[in-house]
Amino acid sequence: MVGGVGVIMPSSIILIGPMRAGKTTIGTLLAQTLNYPRVSLDKVRDQYYQEMGYDKAHALRLREQGGLDALFGYLKPFEAQLVERIVHEYPDKTIIDFGAGHSVYADAKLFERVQTALESFPYVFFLTPCDDTEEALQILNQRDLDDMESGLPEMNRDFVTSEANRKLAKFTVYNKGKTPQQTHDDIVSQLT
Repeated sequence: MVGGVGVIMPSSIILIGPMRAGKTTIGTLLAQTLNYPRVSLDKVRDQYYQEMGYDKAHALRLREQGGLDALFGYLKPFEAQLVERIVHEYPDKTIIDFGAGHSVYADAKLFERVQTALESFPYVFFLTPCDDTEEALQILNQRDLDDMESGLPEMNRDFVTSEANRKLAKFTVYNKGKTPQQTHDDIVSQLT
């Protein structure tokens, strides 16, 4: 038994969801409970993207000239490749929390690549406040304001309304009105 948790499969645990869903906070708690290392895609992406040939100056020019759509057209293949690399490098006993965009793809081929990369992982948890889209967005935007962050609500709408997270997830965890510890406990209860 590890941290009060029964025997679990050695697979890594993957957390996906929109911005402000609690992936990083819950990932930290799970890593402490299970004594697993944690990898946050938002923290490691710059190093990996550089290795993959991502040009930050080019990305900034694309955004200035063509907005978020132009930027995402360039960025999304790097995000899919990052997911593939991380799950290959950390297949066992690691908590992996995705950035909000790393699980959402409009391009069917990129989504299929990510879906294939995650299909052998039994513990893919989609974190979201609730099932109602508009209520979830209100809660997430309020969390953003409460933490004095500068997220982009229009971008989070895409993350909340996309079916990609639901298709990738093996479990959905609603955290409206729950503390991080209660959400952590909900996930741990699914691991045995």
